[in-house]
Amino acid sequence: MQSARFRGAQRSIAAVAVTGMAVAALAGCTGSGGSGGGGGEGGSATSGTVDWWGWTPEQAVAEEYISAFNEEYPDITVNFRQLTIDGYEAALRPALASNTGPDLFDIAPGAQFVQFGPNGTDLTEQVSEALGDDWEDKLAPIGVAGLTDEDGALRGIPVGSTFAGPVWINQQIFDEQGLTPPTTVDEWVSVCEKLEAADIGCFVQGASQVAFDQDTIQAIADTINPGLFTKATRGEAEWTDPDLVEAFATWQRLFDEGIMQEGALGVQQYPDANNAFMAQDYAMVMMGTWYMQFTRPNNMTLAIEAAGVGGAEPFNMTPIPFPAATAEGTPGAMFGDANYGLVVNTKADARNAATTFAVWLGTSEEGQQIVANALNDIPSLTSVQPDWDTIELVNPEVQRPKLEELYERAATVTDNRLLPNSDLADAIGNAATTLAAGDVTPEEATETLQSAAESAGVTFQ
Repeated sequence: MQSARFRGAQRSIAAVAVTGMAVAALAGCTGSGGSGGGGGEGGSATSGTVDWWGWTPEQAVAEEYISAFNEEYPDITVNFRQLTIDGYEAALRPALASNTGPDLFDIAPGAQFVQFGPNGTDLTEQVSEALGDDWEDKLAPIGVAGLTDEDGALRGIPVGSTFAGPVWINQQIFDEQGLTPPTTVDEWVSVCEKLEAADIGCFVQGASQVAFDQDTIQAIADTINPGLFTKATRGEAEWTDPDLVEAFATWQRLFDEGIMQEGALGVQQYPDANNAFMAQDYAMVMMGTWYMQFTRPNNMTLAIEAAGVGGAEPFNMTPIPFPAATAEGTPGAMFGDANYGLVVNTKADARNAATTFAVWLGTSEEGQQIVANALNDIPSLTSVQPDWDTIELVNPEVQRPKLEELYERAATVTDNRLLPNSDLADAIGNAATTLAAGDVTPEEATETLQSAAESAGVTFQ
């Protein structure tokens, strides 16, 4: 399943799904041939044209990055081409095999890095020059690890990280209905009943995109036995562990007891679930830290308009910890990786200019501050935090404390979200969808998943 393999692409995909821009309308659609601008092999490091392909960031955010970069490097033109998520790998594969591909491209950790990482130049030396010999101490370890190959070469510079686990709520709806955000699944069922009685959708998820199903199941599992899901992906625990069986049973419960919207298995997270939440048809959606960007009024207005709502008015949305499966559980675990890394194509004519941009965005105080303030990614440079006093929020009094808390929680994350084994990701997705459809029991689903994991090459201890 494509969506299972391409988990990294789906962490910050508001770029395409929210803005709804067609690929043909995006800037920078030309290839890299002849764009080096002189300066010998790889072109000049301070001038030329760089063609950047990616599924993220959101177009307006990319323009913020490029505009700030051009204040320091006015002679380097960066054209960002924004591709659809589902079509990204299909477009990138032949482009990299030819001489007309991008100079610079996004890459996600996990299976995608395994596939496309060898097409990138080793950027270790350039990052070391920018940050010093102790550069690894200055960048978030979770980002560097996912973009470094087995030989220790840094094939992509992490721009920032994203983390899944939170649920986002329409705070205005909750306030109007006099509701308290749920902390357990039992409370969640009760909240949904009250919202439905008020003719308001409760929770929306695109269960046809199984990468997001994996997010939800991992979040559920971490409320029961923190870290057990990650251990199972590494072969350190079996999928038939009773706590994981309970997690999958709770996933099924979301469908059986009306938390999941009717027809969820026929809905995509992007654009469907995202648009439904932005249109305020539903009060809750499961998204990660990348959703922080829509606490900014301009970004939310664009998102609401893209959802088909006229006269868009930004609303107050806030993150809450994922509700615990049981009253004894621990709500709110998070897991994540580098959102994406910037990879310099080994065949690019403008390699040096592309490297200049990638290093600037991923390692400089200026570039990383722009990243932080965009609220799309949590910056890789650990010394940089959002300048909350200058960031405009829809409702700063309510949202700022919640966002600061989310940042603090993200800083403690050690569990990964992405899987290097795409067959295992597919197997988890199959277990999720067959359970949701009521075709199997949780015990049967986890037994099948265990067998599939072994067939996928996972060695269990």
